[in-house]
Amino acid sequence: MFRSIFLAWLCICSLSAQAEDGYQLWLRYEPIQNATLIKQYKNTIRTIVLAGESPTLRILQQELNTGIKSMLGYVPAVSNTIGTGTVIIAPLQAAIVKQISVSVAGEIGLEGYIIQSVKVNNKPVVLITGNTDVALLYGTFHLLRLMQTEQPLQNLKIQTAPRFNVRVLNHWDNLDGTVERGYAGFSLWNWHKLPGYTDQRYIDYARANASIGINGTVLTNVNANAWVLTPAYLQKVAALATIFRPYGIRVYLTARFSAPIEIGKLPTADPLNESVKQWWKDKVAEIYQYVPDFGGFVVKANSEGQPGPQNYNRTHADGANVLADALELHGGIVMWRAFVYDDKVPDDRAKQAYTEFKPLDGKFKSNVIVQVKNGPIDFQPREPFHPLFGAMKATPLMMEFQITQEYLGQSTNLVYLANLFKECLDTDTHQIGEGSTVAKVVDGTLTHQKLTAIAGVANIGTDRNWCGHPFAQANWYAYGRLAWNHQLSSTEIAEEWIRMTYSNQPDVVSRIATMMNNSWETLVNYMTPLGLHHIMGWSHHYGPAPWIKDKHRADWTSVYYHRADSLGIGFDRTATGSNAVAQYAAPVQQIFASRAQCPEKFLLWFHHVGWNEKVKSGRTLWAELCHRYYQGADAVKDLQQRWETLYAHVDPDRFHQVKQLLAIQYDEAVGWRNACVLYFQTFSKQPIPTGLPAPEKPLSYYMSLEFPYAPGIKPQW
Repeated sequence: MFRSIFLAWLCICSLSAQAEDGYQLWLRYEPIQNATLIKQYKNTIRTIVLAGESPTLRILQQELNTGIKSMLGYVPAVSNTIGTGTVIIAPLQAAIVKQISVSVAGEIGLEGYIIQSVKVNNKPVVLITGNTDVALLYGTFHLLRLMQTEQPLQNLKIQTAPRFNVRVLNHWDNLDGTVERGYAGFSLWNWHKLPGYTDQRYIDYARANASIGINGTVLTNVNANAWVLTPAYLQKVAALATIFRPYGIRVYLTARFSAPIEIGKLPTADPLNESVKQWWKDKVAEIYQYVPDFGGFVVKANSEGQPGPQNYNRTHADGANVLADALELHGGIVMWRAFVYDDKVPDDRAKQAYTEFKPLDGKFKSNVIVQVKNGPIDFQPREPFHPLFGAMKATPLMMEFQITQEYLGQSTNLVYLANLFKECLDTDTHQIGEGSTVAKVVDGTLTHQKLTAIAGVANIGTDRNWCGHPFAQANWYAYGRLAWNHQLSSTEIAEEWIRMTYSNQPDVVSRIATMMNNSWETLVNYMTPLGLHHIMGWSHHYGPAPWIKDKHRADWTSVYYHRADSLGIGFDRTATGSNAVAQYAAPVQQIFASRAQCPEKFLLWFHHVGWNEKVKSGRTLWAELCHRYYQGADAVKDLQQRWETLYAHVDPDRFHQVKQLLAIQYDEAVGWRNACVLYFQTFSKQPIPTGLPAPEKPLSYYMSLEFPYAPGIKPQW
């Protein structure tokens, strides 16, 4: 009996050790199941010829060994002899590559790479080459991705280079370990133990980012703390930079504009003051002593209480340029955020960034890039593209997406965001005629900008699976893949991620991809259909609260945005209202300003529409609004049912984790639906359409709900 118990215990321990907890992200390197591919892969990768020696190349070799061993069961030999089944990994300028006929189509820069099937001495080999060791690392991850997704390794002819020079994750991490708008635990950066102790997670974080081409990390919150610029913290920053450097990742910090006062003890932070200019030059020089490849600063200024140049009657260009001057000699850049608004400005908040930055076009130094959110308000479930993308022709602009789901259900909702990212990037701004997409503005091809960048606000924390929700990992992955190549489709990226993370079975891939691709539109329907926006809970942004009003600033309330009354609902941003449409190019203005032409997804963003006006479905606006809310909640039920069909195809740990989260999401979707429909019904004075079940509880119930445990709420003990 004891022996049986012992064997059972060993079995449990074995299962526990193999349990899938999501920690490996998309680098799981599961054993290949396709026998034909196994044979092909083994014939293709027998030996490795690696030219050179560096920390990056050692990482490359280790990653290749780990991946091949896990997927195929052996470690390829390292050799100086080229034969059939050799993978040559070498820089373009290496002697071994110069002997090979390599097809190079155009420039690949410092990070682009080539993967080609070639013949050396009539022996078929695979060549991975590029101009730098980091390019070779990226190419190696690409080869491993082909294997993970079970693609053939025959007749390879791949050449790719990133569309953006700078591809960063913005961590809104505070020095006390908390993460603003973070839903996956506490900050990765353990400032207390740094620099003496470096966590394995730092290395695994770098691996994950390098595998998708992310080359920068902003360690600290945009609501900045000046103390990170002091020597006590800079030595800790240096320890992280040392870990990230071989993976091609540069470190950036957020600069608090008032740092010359707070840690420099100057009486002013006026950017035109000579003492302030010198202070920043000295501080930047000090930073580079700790971190020789320091990337530069991200700055949030004169927004939401953050200090800035306007405190001294200076412009954003004045403020950015003093930092740019200090960084220029060292090769650093300034990412100056355009997310600015002032409650003392009695204008539509959606207009304020354009109003402040458009007159400054061309006045920033060449190492300044203006960081613009995808939409003009604040990472809402859906927004039209920011008008600055169609207006700034002499200033480089960088895209800022939010990977963390601040307004998208946080870590309890399955929402695949590649569709949101793509909708924005693929939209035509008409800045320089037709075809002037947001992507072409940001990647520099439209206005020939040399400095190009993209940022994603991360949702990465100490949760074992990094992102809180298993499917939230896909948004980190999708951001990286689009930052490298924005022409990839959201479906293509989803299928890649599924194959690397869950299964290569075509039916499983198809079913999960369908869930992912439907998820964003589903959430928009049960939260903010037809262009509604900013109707979430106060401060913590969790749950519905379209009734929020009478706060200390109007543009932090819900009623400011939906403007529901007895006649209708929606924010009039046409010439008869705030005229925000005038900030777009004429062809875009014409579409958004027209009640008939405006896409219904933005209808209530730009128009105040009568409750009884007909929409494209033939329903009245009120009926359509109700149907959208109910459709959204029903679609979450469909997500649950689809997930149930995958029970036999997904590991038990993640299956049950996602199942529980989908149950929470359904409850939240129903809550959003009921609260919003009942609230807006007080204005429409109309019944819920026939066939849609009435909410079980009255509006007063939903208005009374409190969420003391929602992330971002400080508990009242």
